[in-house]
Amino acid sequence: MKKSIRKAVLPVAGLGTRFLPATKAVPKEMLTVVDRPIVQYVVDEALAAGIEHIVFVTGRNKHVIEDHFDIAYELEETLEKRNKKAALDLLEAMRPSAGSTSFTRQQEPLGLGHAVWCAREIIGNEPFAVLLPDMVMKSEPGCLAQMVEAYNTHGGNVISVEEVPWDQTQNYGIVERSDVMDDGSFKVTGMVEKPAPGTAPTNLYINGRYILQPEIFGLLENQETGAGGEIQLTDAMLTLMGQQDFFGVEYKGQTYDCGSKAGFLAANIAYAMDNPELAAEVRPLLEKLLAK
Repeated sequence: MKKSIRKAVLPVAGLGTRFLPATKAVPKEMLTVVDRPIVQYVVDEALAAGIEHIVFVTGRNKHVIEDHFDIAYELEETLEKRNKKAALDLLEAMRPSAGSTSFTRQQEPLGLGHAVWCAREIIGNEPFAVLLPDMVMKSEPGCLAQMVEAYNTHGGNVISVEEVPWDQTQNYGIVERSDVMDDGSFKVTGMVEKPAPGTAPTNLYINGRYILQPEIFGLLENQETGAGGEIQLTDAMLTLMGQQDFFGVEYKGQTYDCGSKAGFLAANIAYAMDNPELAAEVRPLLEKLLAK
């Protein structure tokens, strides 16, 4: 009997060097897209997919993420005194229920695989999701919800993928695949990390969402360092693929890579234009800028 996907890991220990000096004192995950931090969008996606417990793998100077998902007594008391009910309701709706979040440290920057391994004791012996917090997914249903649907059908491990132009495949982790099944998913037959130009088996890249079986932890524990001298999640997944099925889901929606400046700005524009009141103000500003 398949176990349901109850827990998710969010690796938030990265330094955010591409956004310096902004990220010198503020975690990149707390940079705002319109009116909420990047990490909030990712948490909302996880909760909408039925996730009950979120494990944040943090690093030094990331305490503000924990504070964001906690009660802010002074702020909420002030809002209450000023009868700011809408703001209070918003904060309450965004706050996870008591006991539904955990925070654990990745003491050294040893790679994504190591960050996921740091959550092993909290996840335990059950399948779990991994959501990279740089990637903001805009769709209904959300990316992880689409993956959970495939997992409920097929079990195993599930990876979300998207098309990328063929001349950019060397910048991504690319999957090999079998024929597409009736539900639109497919069996993953291989993965290639940043293939040499012209050698990619497909143009489907792994976009930062995973559902993994707990056996991945044992592989990560003994995983040798790979590219960049780090413990790579992809290397452990390739080993696990020899033991278990992996399925791919081609994500239906829009992805914004908020780890890049262009992607971050695009996300702000997209979410601003999705708000009718804000769009009325933003559209003429954009038209004016483009006219120049």
